[in-house]
Formats: sequence, C-alpha cells, structure tokens
Amino acid sequence: MFDQNPQPSSDRAEIRSDWTVDEVEALMRLPLLDLVGQASALHRRHHDPEDIQKASLLSIKTGGCPEDCAYCPQSAHHKEVDLDKEKLMNPKHVISLAKRAQQSGAERFCMGAAWRKVRDGQEFDNVLEMVRGVNDLGMEACVTLGMLQPHQAEALAEAGLKAYNHNLDTSPEFYGEIIGTRTYQDRLETLSYCRDAGLDLCCGGIIGMGESWRDRASMLQVLANFDPHPESVPINALIATPGTPLADRGKVAAFDLLRMVATTRILMPKTRVRLSAGRSDFSTAEQALCFLAGANSVFYGDVLLTAPNAGTGADRDMFAALGSLSDA
Repeated sequence: MFDQNPQPSSDRAEIRSDWTVDEVEALMRLPLLDLVGQASALHRRHHDPEDIQKASLLSIKTGGCPEDCAYCPQSAHHKEVDLDKEKLMNPKHVISLAKRAQQSGAERFCMGAAWRKVRDGQEFDNVLEMVRGVNDLGMEACVTLGMLQPHQAEALAEAGLKAYNHNLDTSPEFYGEIIGTRTYQDRLETLSYCRDAGLDLCCGGIIGMGESWRDRASMLQVLANFDPHPESVPINALIATPGTPLADRGKVAAFDLLRMVATTRILMPKTRVRLSAGRSDFSTAEQALCFLAGANSVFYGDVLLTAPNAGTGADRDMFAALGSLSDA
C-alpha cells in the first residue's frame, strides 16, 4: 500500500557509493508511486524544491566529429544526416550569447564542441577565453569537449570552469552497441582527470537507445559509486534523428523517464538531476512529476546543440504554472 507520507529508509537516506546493480534495479522496479514518494521525500531533505537551475547549452563547434556515436547527428560517420558543419565560434560572440542567455534567466552556460579529444593550440586557447568570459559574467561555465589530458583539465580549472560534461551514455555492457571509437575506460579516465583538477562533474546518460532496464540500472550504479557523486547528472531521452543508426527508435515513455529521475535522486541525494535532451516531447504535467521526483535542473533555450528543445517562452509558462498562485 502506498504510504501517504513516505520516508526513505535509513540505508537509502545516507550518501552511499557502494550500490550493486541488483539493488539499483530493484529500486527502479518499485511500484511507481512508492518510488516517486521516496525520491520526493529524500529530495526535500537535501534541496529546496523550488530551486530549479536553468542551464543554457550552445554548440560552439558543430559537426564533423570522428566519433561514431549511434545517437549523434554530429558524427562524421553518419553521411545522411542533414547538418551544416560550423567551425569553432569566435570567443567574443560566444560571450555575447552567454550574456543574452543570462538575461533570459539562465544561470549556467554550457558550451559543446564536436571533438573527439582536446588538442593544445589556438582553438583550445579560444575555449579558455570563452570560459573566462562566461565566468566574468557571474554564470557557471561548463564545457563538453571530448577526451582531456590532465594538464588540459587543469587549464580549464584555472580559467574558472565550474563543471566538465562527459556523459557515460549507457551501461558498460551495452556501450559497445552504441559507440565503437572510444572505450568506456576512456570516458572514466577523462572524468578522473577533471575530478583531480577540482572540476565538478556533469555526467549522465541517454535512455531510449534499445537498452534494457538492467542496462539503465547498471549505468546509474556506475555513477552512484563515484565518490564523491557527480555534482550534476543529466538524464537524456533519445532524440531519434533522421540519418543516424537510431533514427527508427520510438519516443521514450514519460513514466520511464520518471523512474530514471526518481531512481537517480535516491541514489545520489545531493546531486542536481537535470532534465536534458528530449524534454520538449513531455508535457508540463509530465515534467512536473519529474520535478516532484527530484529533478532540479533543466536545459533552457530553444536549441540543445543541434536538437530542438522546449522554448524559453514555453518554459516561462511552465515555471509560472508551477509557482504560487497570485491573488486574482
């Protein structure tokens, strides 16, 4: 029977980094209202439920990536994708766009370059200039640039970078079905270099690529066993882009996304859980359930790198609807 005042059990309330895949899968498979109730109670113990961070995401270098990620329209391997390649943007232009995003309500500015790995030189120096400029605006600066070396992570930290985004995408077991040009260990090494440099980790994954519930549990188990946990975990719903190998995948069900959010919140109580790609496919009511279950960040703006996102106007309406009623 569903507890009207759910309280997480003591073993779930503590911050743990020793979860097993079996434990995570069992949690994920709980009756939905029980799962959401436990997640919501735990969320309110560690967070202000009205604090939902708005993060803006900009593609600063688009297309031509040598990686073969099956979901990604920016891969050079997917010849049938209709995408215009763009060189690395001018730092001053990027900073002006960050300022515009800030004026629209964004608190974090994330910059993504379609690179396999960072190479030292003028382009990396330009990214460092972008980071310094965004930091000077008083925004949190985040980048996703592919694989890093330790000295590059240190340079980003010195420039004022808040967080590095480097998603695991899926479980270690399913990873080879999605990506063949970079190993799981490559991803873990980059995350380790970022942590050693003092950067926050923004690290999550994608659901809807054909993975099993066991795979979803396995991915979350890897993240939840980081010590400390990632500061933010984006939960992405696949956007099936024409021309990619996953173009025929169906849309992710709202309750599947809800289970992922609630499970993530219970596993990582202090982490920001971000509703990310695919959010525009879900209604205000469906997103509200995710906020109830512990999501407390969204990507904000009309475009996510190269994919459509819920527009800022729609988001303003949503946040207004979720706020307190004003006097009539």
